[in-house]
Formats: sequence, structure tokens, C-alpha cells
Amino acid sequence: MSTITQTLSRLGATEPAVGVMTGTDWRVGHGELCEVMSPIDGSHLASIATATEADVESTVAAAQEAFLIWRSVPAPQRGEFVRKIGERLRMHKSDLATLVTWEAGKITQEALGEVQEMIDICDFAVGQSRQLYGLTIASERPLHRLAEQYHPLGAIGVISAFNFPVAVWAWNAMLAFVCGDPVIWKPSEKTPLCAIGCQAIIRQVLEDSPDVPNAISSVLVGRAEVGQAIASSSGLPLVSATGSVPMGRAVGKTVAARLGRSLLELGGNNAMILAPSADLELALRGIVFAAVGTCGQRCTTLRRLIVHQEIAEACLDRLKKIYANLVIGHPEQDGVLVGPLIDGRAWEAMQSALAAAQAQGGRVTGGEKLNTGVPEGGYYVRPAIVEISADAAIVHEETFAPILYVMRYNSLAEAITIHNNVPQGLASSIFTNDVCEAEWFCSASGSDCGIVNVNIGTSGAEIGGAFGGEKETGGGRESGSDAWKNYMRRTTNTVNYSHELPLAQGIQFDV
Repeated sequence: MSTITQTLSRLGATEPAVGVMTGTDWRVGHGELCEVMSPIDGSHLASIATATEADVESTVAAAQEAFLIWRSVPAPQRGEFVRKIGERLRMHKSDLATLVTWEAGKITQEALGEVQEMIDICDFAVGQSRQLYGLTIASERPLHRLAEQYHPLGAIGVISAFNFPVAVWAWNAMLAFVCGDPVIWKPSEKTPLCAIGCQAIIRQVLEDSPDVPNAISSVLVGRAEVGQAIASSSGLPLVSATGSVPMGRAVGKTVAARLGRSLLELGGNNAMILAPSADLELALRGIVFAAVGTCGQRCTTLRRLIVHQEIAEACLDRLKKIYANLVIGHPEQDGVLVGPLIDGRAWEAMQSALAAAQAQGGRVTGGEKLNTGVPEGGYYVRPAIVEISADAAIVHEETFAPILYVMRYNSLAEAITIHNNVPQGLASSIFTNDVCEAEWFCSASGSDCGIVNVNIGTSGAEIGGAFGGEKETGGGRESGSDAWKNYMRRTTNTVNYSHELPLAQGIQFDV
């Protein structure tokens, strides 16, 4: 029995070939097979019969029925359901991390960290279930109460990407659950076993929670057409989608056509400014972790380093030495810091970007494919450093691979201009010990991103702070602060407890 089969079995997923899962009811989809391959060595993990448009329709109908029950359950009781999910995640943390490693290629510690994010959002959501606050507003009319309330929105769709195959779903689902919404999840076709593992955990909780409607949580395995069917469904008032900008444009356009809501988390192309006053040792740790973690396949990966002219050479010398000694290989081996790219298409995209960078005047160090001793089939690469002009066209594009573009600046105003002069706006960072520089970067005239960090890298968002970005990143916010409002509808209530009926604009109307 393979490692994956054993792992899924321990999670309670004894039927890993299914493609349609609604609560405790699992069945084979009616679509074509999805062949799941591991980025570690190219080995075949599973064949899954995918969902069809008809499967989407039936799943949405079941979720809508569940919503009619779940919306009336008191929010703290909905929080209790999420608390039980968090307990199960703690019990199965190692097994779920194993699935993440084998399907997404993350090193063991990163995979464990991702599952820990799921546990953390469960804790956050449980607390949030007692804090779904509205407002009481001073009315201009005597003996009237003016207030705002938040109510459950309805069944929602979640479309996630391969690079965070479990955490992004949890960010959405746990808040949606406590807000009173069932969730239908379409995972990336590259990482469906992670979703099956998560749904197996939900199934365990449902079996111990007879009062929770079965269709509170569903998974539909499929390709783009399943995501498009979810985006098209009028039975899903909100669709949360994480992935590329082209994918986000397609989903956003489809949802907007039916006047639904979209929560989009798209491209990053994140940058860091390295100032002369910075602690270089601290900055180097932040740069390397942010640039090479998950083999450069995070939405918050550092892709552009904007370094002051005075310290550029010293910084580059150190970076090249560190990059040359990075431990790259099988993600389950001790000491490995960088695992594989997700697949051959990612390798081709990386080589295409490096060729374009060279054609545009860039000097490339690294970027070659490595023989790590792992059986043939995985794509292991030396992360690349590219010294290049900020005006180069390739710098304005995001390639999902470990490429770090390094450019120079003379004044902070110039650095901020370079920083903001890309279409994306997710995560940003500055390393400086000058408080004025730090405050400028955080101000309205500084970084134009949704995440703005000082003396920490671009990656490593915390549960509790709203996660998301601006411009082509999509404008969505997940996981913290008031992100719960995405999953609810707001009503403005006016209660007249007088015996008079004052009309708007002072109109007098007698009957």
C-alpha cells in the first residue's frame, strides 16, 4: 500500500477516486479522469473521475437546502462545529501535511505550517462566532431606532490554487461556516487529494454532529469548466477564487454578469526595498526565505529586490553565496529548504522568463535544473538571481518560479516609484532602521499594496490580519479583521416605536 493510500486511509478517505463529495455522501463524478502526479518524482498518485456541470448543479441545490437550516442555527453553535474541525485537524496534522508535501512539493515544515494555519483560522473563527456585530445608529427621527444587522449570505463557492492546497480553503470555509454559509470547494486539479483529505476530516465531524446539515461542506474535483460552472451558478451569491490573473478575470467577469460577488486573490509580483540603514544580516534572512520558500511558488514570494546603490554590491555578493549553498532536494529529507517546481510547465515558464530577462539586458545567476538524486520526474532548480533594470518589461510580469530580479535605486522616492510601477499589488516590504523611511513606506504615498511590512519579508501573513491586495491582485481580503463581512449580507433596520409617522424630506401626507 502506497504512502498516499495509507495517509488517506488514516484520514478516513477509503475511496480516494471519487470526484463529488457532499458531506458524508461521496460518489464518483461523471466527468473524465483527472490523473494526479506528484511534483516530487513525477509518480502517479491517483486517478479521479471529475465532476460535471450536472454535478455542480446538484451540489449547489443541496447546499441551498442546507443553508435554509444552517442560517437559523445560532452563530456560537456554528462556532462549535468549527471548533470540532480544529480538534480533528490537530489530530491529523501530520497526515494532512504529508498530502500537501506529495501533491504540492512543499518541504515538510512548510506543509506542517500550512496545516497549522488551518488550525489557527479555526480558533479565530470560533472567537468570531460571538462577534458578528452590527451597529446602532443615532436616528434623526424621534422615537426611532436605526441599526445595521448582518445575516448569513447563502452557499458560497471556493476555487483554490495548488500552492496553498488546504489553507486558502480553510481561510474561507471556517469564516463562512460561522457566518451561516455552506461551502462548495473546487480545489486545483493538481492537488485534489488534499481536498479529499480535508473533506474526510469534515465527514468525521459531521458523523459526530447530527444536527449539522450534511451539505454544509462539499468538494467538486475538476478542471476549469467546473470552476466556470461554479462562477456561473446563481445559487452561489459569493465566489472566492485564488489563482492567476487570467483565471481571476474569467471568474470575475462571469460572476459579475449575474451580479454576484467575487472575492479575488490573484497575482503578487511582490517587492522589497533594501535601504542603506538596514540590518543586512536580518535583511538577507528575510530576502532568501521570501524568495525561495515553496520554490518561489507563493503568492507572497519576493520577486523584486530594490536595493540602494551604496549597498548593492555587498548585498549581491552575499546573496549569490547563499543561493549557491541552498539545500535543494526531496522535500521530506531533513535539511532541505527548497523542494521541486509543481510540474514541467512551471519549469518551461521559468526558462522562458530567464531568456526574456537576458534579452532585456539582465545578468542571470542560477536558474539551471539540478540532479538532486531524486528519481527522474521532478523539476528541481537552482533559484535564480537576475540583475536587471527596473524598466525591463519582464520585471512587470509575475513568473511562478524562484526568480529574484535585483535593481538599484538612489533615493527612497525613486525606490517607491519603482516598487509601485507594476500591475500587481499584494505584498511589500522595506528593510530600514530609519523611522521616517519606514513611516513613509507605510503611508498613503508609500507602498500601494494590501500588505505592507517593515523589517520582515513579503511572505508569512498572520491569521487575524486581513490578507489580500490591490490592482490586479483583485482587491479581496480573507482570513482576518472584518473579512467575515464578505460572507454575510447587511440589512439596515428602522424601528418606529412612536405613534407618529415622520416622512422623508419633511413631506406631509394625510389620509
